[in-house]
Amino acid sequence: MANDPAPSLLGRAFLKTLLRRAVAVALLAGAAYGLAVLIYASQTVYKVKQNFAVVLERFDGTRQAITQVGWHARPPFFSRIEQEVPLMNQRMFLGGRAEPVRIISRENVALWTSAVLTYRIRDLRTWAIQNVDPAGLLQADHDGIVKDILQAQPVDRLVSGREEVKEEIFRALKGRPINEGGPTLEAKYGIDVVSFVLKETRFGDKLVEATEEKKRRELIAEAENYAADQEASRTRKLYAAYLDGIRALQREVGRPNGATDAALLQFLVQEKWAAAYEKNQSGQSTMVIQNTQGAAPVVLPSRPPSPPTK
Repeated sequence: MANDPAPSLLGRAFLKTLLRRAVAVALLAGAAYGLAVLIYASQTVYKVKQNFAVVLERFDGTRQAITQVGWHARPPFFSRIEQEVPLMNQRMFLGGRAEPVRIISRENVALWTSAVLTYRIRDLRTWAIQNVDPAGLLQADHDGIVKDILQAQPVDRLVSGREEVKEEIFRALKGRPINEGGPTLEAKYGIDVVSFVLKETRFGDKLVEATEEKKRRELIAEAENYAADQEASRTRKLYAAYLDGIRALQREVGRPNGATDAALLQFLVQEKWAAAYEKNQSGQSTMVIQNTQGAAPVVLPSRPPSPPTK
C-alpha cells in the first residue's frame, strides 16, 4: 500500500528513544562533572606539587605536614587544609618592601637603604606548626637585626664599606642569637639563611645638597686662606729684605756704638718722602718732608705750569 504508516511510526519511536538516551547521558556527565568540581573545590582531593608541602589540620586538633608529591585525599568534614608552604628559595625585603627605607646612622644622619634576604624552609614542622604566622614573625626579627647593625655604623662605613657591613649582617642573621641566650633565626623558624644583599645605600636629596654646599664653602675658604698666606709670605719677605738693607747700610757707613743710627733713620725718612715727591702728580700744590728732629717742616713749592704752546 502506498500510504502505509508503519515505517513512519518506527522511525519516530527510534528518534525519541535515541533523544532520551542522549539526554540521560548528558545529565549523568553533567552530574559527574559537577561532583568532581565540588570535590576539587572543597579540596577533598588535593595535589602536593614538587618543592611544596601541605599542612593539614585534623578534627582532633592535630596538625600534619604532607610533603609527598602527588594526589591525596582527606575526610571532607573532619580535616582542612591549613596552608600550602613553598620549600624553594624565598626572598624577604627590608621593611617588607623593595623600595629603600629610611634609617638613622650613628651620627644621626638619615640614609635610604634597601636590602633582600634569601632563605629556604628546612624544617617544615618548626616553620608551620610551631609558629603562628611565621612569615610575619620572621619579617619582624629580620628587620630588627638588620636595622640594629646598620644604625650602629658610621656614615662613611655604610657608604664606602658596604661589603664589610653586608657580611657582618649575614653572619648575624645566620648565627647570632636573636636575644641573649635565645635561639638563632635559623633555629627559631627552621630555615636556612642562604644570602643577604644590600641593594642600595644613599643619602637623602637634601643631605646631598647640603654636603655639596659645604664642600663649595670649604673650597672658597681654602682659596681665601691660601691667598692670605701668600700675601703674608710676601710681606714677610719684603720686611726681611728691608731690614737686610738697613743692616748693610749700617755696616758700611755706621759706627759700632750706634751713634749714627738717628742720622741714618732721618736719612731714610727723607729719602722716602723725596721718592713720594718725585711720584707726585700735577695738581697737588705742596709736598711736606717731615723732619724727625722737630724743626719746622720744609715746604717745597709745586712746579710752575709750563707755558702753553702756540
